[in-house]
Amino acid sequence: MKKVSVSFLSSKNIPQDLRKLNDTDVDFIHVDIMDGKFVKNKTMPFSEMKNIYKYTSKRLDVHLMVEKPSKYIPLYAELNTEFITFHVEVEEDIVACLELIKSYSIKCGLAISPDTKISELIPYLPYLDEIIVMSVVPGEGGQEFIRSTESRIQELRDLIDSYQFPILINVDGGLNNETCKYCSLADIITSGSYVVKSESFQEKISSLRD
Repeated sequence: MKKVSVSFLSSKNIPQDLRKLNDTDVDFIHVDIMDGKFVKNKTMPFSEMKNIYKYTSKRLDVHLMVEKPSKYIPLYAELNTEFITFHVEVEEDIVACLELIKSYSIKCGLAISPDTKISELIPYLPYLDEIIVMSVVPGEGGQEFIRSTESRIQELRDLIDSYQFPILINVDGGLNNETCKYCSLADIITSGSYVVKSESFQEKISSLRD
């Protein structure tokens, strides 16, 4: 059964929605961090984000859409974090950032944007616990799922299997009960507005596991 991670990026009332998510069987809370540089949008500062523990005890799946992951990793390592993932497209030393995450005994991952070749991930596979395949252009919630993501997931699954690394595939963007059927080879489904803009969070989360 797939695991489900829910993003509150498109939430209108974050504390309320985090409490509601806490009452579901969701596996992770997906925390999108944007610096206004790597992507055009910007999310709330860490000074506010660090209060997330007041509203949920769920483990966090932190997704850094930032130019300088090394600046953010020590901050988010302080929270109840399962994964810290940043983008393979960053200019920083990727291995150094992955090792920094591991130094906090937190699982590390790389995210890959829709227009980046899957082969860019190959040098980093030995370090990774998770890969986030972006099925939308990073930076905004509520976008439509890019259909060609299905073949990219297949390519990545074949690559991981050929090296025999125990890396989880997480698909993020435009996921709902219809589009998740294109992600049959994924281990984790990350969804945002489909869940947090619904009447029943649990019902929507359950529909993503099928």
